Formats: sequence, C-alpha cells, structure tokens
Amino acid sequence: MTIFLIEDDEIYAQFVKKALESSSPNYNIKTFASAEDALKAVNGTLPDVMIVDYKLPGMSGIELYEQIKSRVKGHNKVIMLSALDDGNMVLSFIQKGVRDYVIKDETVIESLSSLLEGKEDDLYLFN
Repeated sequence: MTIFLIEDDEIYAQFVKKALESSSPNYNIKTFASAEDALKAVNGTLPDVMIVDYKLPGMSGIELYEQIKSRVKGHNKVIMLSALDDGNMVLSFIQKGVRDYVIKDETVIESLSSLLEGKEDDLYLFN
C-alpha cells in the first residue's frame, strides 16, 4: 500500500511514519513537507492513501484535497489530520467531500491504523 504523508512538522511526520510502518510491512510511506511537493509527486496517479495535515505552509490540506478530489476513486483514501477538534471545521470537510478525519491526539496511530485497515467502523468517525 502506497501512502503519502503530508505533514510539515518533520519530527511528527517521522513519528507517524515509523509507527505505521512498524504496524504493517505492507505500508510504503513517503513523507512530504508541503502540499505542493506532494502534488508534484502525484504526477497523474494518486497513491492508495493520502494522510494530509490540514494546516500546512502554502496550500492547506483542504486546498490539496480540492485539487485532487476529481481523481479520487473508490480504492483511494484521503485522511485529513488536524490538531484542532473543531466541529465547524469537520463539517466543512464533510461538505467538501472528505470522509476521514483524525485528530492528532494520543490515539492518532490507532485511529490511522484502523482507517488504513478498513476498520473505520471501530472509530467514532463520520464514515
């Protein structure tokens, strides 16, 4: 499974990458510090999963989603990450078509793993 992790905090990105890779040998995770860098790497073909921080320098995570959403198919998954637990923001994600949202808290790895394994029903998500 090819996963793009778009996160501007390099230490946090490495933490998530290492934790997810240790949970499954099937994860091939590439990290990007900006939405612009990830868009260049997409080069016409989306990865299986994009884990996107909402608040990025330059283009935001939701702006990145807007750029790629016409190419997101049933086998692709876009997971929005945010440190903010804001109901209005989550509602705006839903209205734009984002179906998976994870808060950067102490359960972030567990939440991401559940989504990657297709067990989102185990979480309190809006999926």
